[in-house]
Amino acid sequence: MPKLSVVVPCYYNEENIPVTVAELVANEANFAADDLTFEYVFVNDGSGDGTLGALRRAQAQYPDRLRIVDLAGNVGSYNAIVAGLAHATGDCLAITTADLQDPPALMAQMYGYWQQGFKLVVGNRQEREETGVGERLAKVFHWLMKHLALRNIPDGGFDYALFDRQVATEILKLHERNSNVFYLMLWLGFAHVSLPYTRRKRQIGQSRWTVTKKITLLIDSLVSFSFVPIRAISVVGLGLGLLAFFYGLYVIVLKLVHPNEPAGWTTLMVVLLFVSAFQMIALGVIGEYVWRGLDAARNRPLYVVKDLY
Repeated sequence: MPKLSVVVPCYYNEENIPVTVAELVANEANFAADDLTFEYVFVNDGSGDGTLGALRRAQAQYPDRLRIVDLAGNVGSYNAIVAGLAHATGDCLAITTADLQDPPALMAQMYGYWQQGFKLVVGNRQEREETGVGERLAKVFHWLMKHLALRNIPDGGFDYALFDRQVATEILKLHERNSNVFYLMLWLGFAHVSLPYTRRKRQIGQSRWTVTKKITLLIDSLVSFSFVPIRAISVVGLGLGLLAFFYGLYVIVLKLVHPNEPAGWTTLMVVLLFVSAFQMIALGVIGEYVWRGLDAARNRPLYVVKDLY
C-alpha cells in the first residue's frame, strides 16, 4: 500500500494546528486511491508558544496518522523541513504550510501526477490574495532567482510540492546549509509538473516570516544557486580598470601639455571614494561566499531533535 507523508513545519502556530489537522484529514476524501495511507509529520521549530501542546492534542485524536518532531531550538523553516523529510516514511512526500495558505485540495491532483511517474510536482503561486509590501518583495525575489539563478523556476515561485521518495533521499544526501530546499528539488534535474494556484490570505494568527528573514532567504538563495554576484564584481572591476587606464592617460597628457596646471582635488576625491566604495561592496559579496564555505566546513548539524512523538 503506498503511503503519502505530509511534512508541515510549525513555528508559533498554536491556533492554526486544530484547524490545519482537521482540514488535512478531511482532504483525504479527495484522493481517488482507496489503498493510499497517510502520515502527517509536524515539525515544531522551537516555537515559544503552545504549538507543541496543540500538536499533542491533535495526535491524541489521530494517533495512527500524526508524527511530531520537536526540535531543540529554532533553526528556520527550511531546516525544519529537512528534519521532517528525515523522519517521514512515505513512498511519496508533500510539503505544505501550517497556516493553510496553500490549498490542501490541490494535493490530490499532485498525487495523480506522481502516479503517472513524475518525480516532482510543484504548486506555483500564480496569484496571491495577500497584498502589500510582502507581495511586492516576493515578486522581486522570484524574478531575481529566475533570471540570475535557476531558469526553470515557475513564475511566482513555490513552497508547496509533492515528490517521490527518491527526491527526498537526494535532498538529504546533499546536507546543504543556508540554502533553499525547494529550489534544490529543481536543481536535481528531475522532470517536474507545475500546477498554478491562488495562494490564500492567512486567516489565523500572524506570520513570523519577517522582511529580514525574506531578505536573508534572497541572499542565501542567490549565493547558493548563482555566481552572478561574483561575476558582476569581475565585470565592474574590469570596467573600472579600463576607466582608470584611460583617465591615467588623460592625466599624463594634461601634465605634458600644461605642466603648471594644478591637480584637481575634487576629481581625486570622487575617484577615491568611488573605488573605495566598490572595494567594500566587493569584499562584502566575497565575504558572503566565504562565510558559507566556513559554515559548511564546520559541519554542524542542521537541527537537533529534542523529542519524537
